[in-house]
Amino acid sequence: MTAPGVRWLGFFGSVCAAADAVLFGAPTWIRRGVSVMSILRGPNGVLIMLLWIAGLGALCAAWWYGRRLTVSRRWILVTAALWIVPMLFVPPLASRDMYAYACQGALFDAGLNPSVVGISAQPCPWIESVSVVWRDTPTPYGPLWIVLTGLAASFGSQAVALGIFRLYAVLAVAALALVVPALARRTGVPVERALWLVLCCPLVPVHFVGGGHNDTLTIALLLAGLALIAGRRRVGLLVAGGALVGAAIAVKTTVGVVLPFAALLAAGGLELTRDGLLRFLRRGGAVVGGAVAALVALSVVSGLGFGWAVALSGAGESRSWTSPPTAVGIAVNAVGKLFGVAIDVVPAVRATALVLLLAALVAIWWHFRRGDALHGAGLACLAVIFFAPITQPWYLYWTLALFAATTVRMRWLEVTVIVSMFLILPNGDGAWKPLQVPFAFFVTGFAGWIAWRSVRWLRRPAPVEAPA
Repeated sequence: MTAPGVRWLGFFGSVCAAADAVLFGAPTWIRRGVSVMSILRGPNGVLIMLLWIAGLGALCAAWWYGRRLTVSRRWILVTAALWIVPMLFVPPLASRDMYAYACQGALFDAGLNPSVVGISAQPCPWIESVSVVWRDTPTPYGPLWIVLTGLAASFGSQAVALGIFRLYAVLAVAALALVVPALARRTGVPVERALWLVLCCPLVPVHFVGGGHNDTLTIALLLAGLALIAGRRRVGLLVAGGALVGAAIAVKTTVGVVLPFAALLAAGGLELTRDGLLRFLRRGGAVVGGAVAALVALSVVSGLGFGWAVALSGAGESRSWTSPPTAVGIAVNAVGKLFGVAIDVVPAVRATALVLLLAALVAIWWHFRRGDALHGAGLACLAVIFFAPITQPWYLYWTLALFAATTVRMRWLEVTVIVSMFLILPNGDGAWKPLQVPFAFFVTGFAGWIAWRSVRWLRRPAPVEAPA
């Protein structure tokens, strides 16, 4: 496929998805019992599904074929901008999270702490727009994001707040256009390849601009910090890079798993010698110190304190087969039901998964102590996604953005991103909810295969990287 064909195929897909945002996006009121069949039986149902499938299919195909093109950086930037433009002025697409952000901001603007109480603690004027599952749970986001939501909500208008969230997403994509080339140059990978994978990924127009998720801001700050850290010898720059990583954690706390790998990147790995340990403590310590200082400063200045550090609760109300631990629990519950036993092992499986996550993170870090730190960081993010109690398609972007700055073969990840695009309906409901139990058994088997492969993989030595 030619370069113009790729560009305009993606633009066509974005226009189709934007049209679906108008026809069947996430309105200020909540639709109940949405499924593929209920959409097809409703007004314009066939058109809605055709637009959705055609739009996602065109965006994914354009991204896939675009990987093979030899094009300039400017061409990629213009293409990414074209794919984003149709999403700028449509209702929220494929998610209701922007409505939750607005109410969390209203809560903060009213002087309450969203890390401690849910939005139902204070009558948000737009609370009916928020999914019921998130009305009584504290926000899982960090202090920087809470302050930004408060700014958006301070105008007293839901429409203005949604517009500001879209603006945040667009500015974050623009920041990625600056920091991705910087990081790619420092890690020695082709700049155009990295830019294409990150900026033109179908997750960007659909979920980050259309859905308004804060992952683009998180990743922009994270990659900016890593770009400062990579290959730098001055301690001041390492501290500054660490502070940017800390700011990323202050938006979405789960990317905190990258910090130990950022320390490895700064030190050029960990050598168990006197000089190697001293270099790691000096340079890695500067990165960690910068991150901790930024987190403490944002927590204190915002007045939110450190409640955000333990606010990743609330997932227990939401259950989906897309999370492997939850899928295992659902499958076990279904087997018990077949034998007439009423059990609920989902909470126990989720708790066990968090313990396994900690072990996996330690194992990955140790495996990459002398290898490619960004490869290890991407796998750490993937472990978080795998063991998390809830998993969303756009979480894959964390790993994608980190792998884009490496030479890792990632066709499997690109395919996973494309498949994940079809898991969500344009209004934000899961496309395969009626098949939750069968898919839970499939994911359970897949999780077992991944566990077996992971153990075998960890037994192999990581490629040794020369110190930066």
